[in-house]
Amino acid sequence: MKLTPLGDRVVLKQLVAEETTKSGIVLPGQNKEKPQQAEVVAVGPGGVVDGKEVKMEVKVGDQVIYSKYSGTEVKLDEEEFIIVKQNDILAIIE
Repeated sequence: MKLTPLGDRVVLKQLVAEETTKSGIVLPGQNKEKPQQAEVVAVGPGGVVDGKEVKMEVKVGDQVIYSKYSGTEVKLDEEEFIIVKQNDILAIIE
């Protein structure tokens, strides 16, 4: 099965949370904060959304940082994805 986002939406796959801090401290499961970094796996067509022309600025394969409490979490074929609007994406990591 494949997710195809509509309008200005983007499907993200969250990057794996770090198990240890930079100083070597191992984090227990409940204390790990979900990273706000993800990889773009699908991009909507853009076009006119809410009466405004939207140009998609991200592409499949980009690593991005997105807003902490944005998007909708979806589980498909045992994989978890997040669907966000393009304006919830804060930056592209290069």
